[in-house]
Amino acid sequence: MTRGFYNLTSGMLSQSRRLDVVANNMTNITTPGYKAETYTDTTFDEVLLSRVGNKDKSGSTVIGQGSYILAPSQLYVDYQQGMVEETGLNLDFAIQGDGFFAVQTDNGTEYTRDGSFSLDGEGYLYLPGHGRVLGMDGQPIQLSSDQIQADGYGRIFDKNGGYYGQVGVFTFQDNGQLAINDSGLFGANGQAATATERPVLWQSVENSNVDMLQEMSRMMSAQRALQSASQVLKLYDGVLTKATTELGRM
Repeated sequence: MTRGFYNLTSGMLSQSRRLDVVANNMTNITTPGYKAETYTDTTFDEVLLSRVGNKDKSGSTVIGQGSYILAPSQLYVDYQQGMVEETGLNLDFAIQGDGFFAVQTDNGTEYTRDGSFSLDGEGYLYLPGHGRVLGMDGQPIQLSSDQIQADGYGRIFDKNGGYYGQVGVFTFQDNGQLAINDSGLFGANGQAATATERPVLWQSVENSNVDMLQEMSRMMSAQRALQSASQVLKLYDGVLTKATTELGRM
């Protein structure tokens, strides 16, 4: 009879995790370049078969009864491009199509779609709170002023046509293998980053790709499922308590 406790508890934990992901997406709806995440879960039976190496389920060995206990599976990131907004600010850039800006952080090179840059104290192009932006050559870009001009590929010039450098755009073989770091930026996760020519819009930023209506729908579904599981768990607990009491009297 205790199996019901495991099923209900795992379901509640799963919905709680889903709510956390939804809340994070909604919190970052105004964060430039933010990519929405989707939480998925699976049954423990599927996780166990995968861990023992039975990738081909048709030839797997039955090791016991299937379990309906939910377990975390994966966080999927939606890399679809968000809407591009023209800001008129000289240090804002937005990538058109695939690719990431590279930022030199305390943890090494990390990647982002957030192109709302500024200048640091030494005049380097800088992503606030993270680090210096790298050019196509992998080196930080130093400007003497924010009074600049830029072309459609991120090449930066001063007002007299002097060349500063080109904002780097880097691509990966598989974006799905990137790792979201604690900083909110992406880590290469062992992949090689390739400097790639991509159209870059100047004086613009890419907005978050979070769909507010979709996130609200997910939030309400998860909340209803969580509340239902909680209510059933209370009833189940009452039944077990009563059964235990009756057995104790025998």
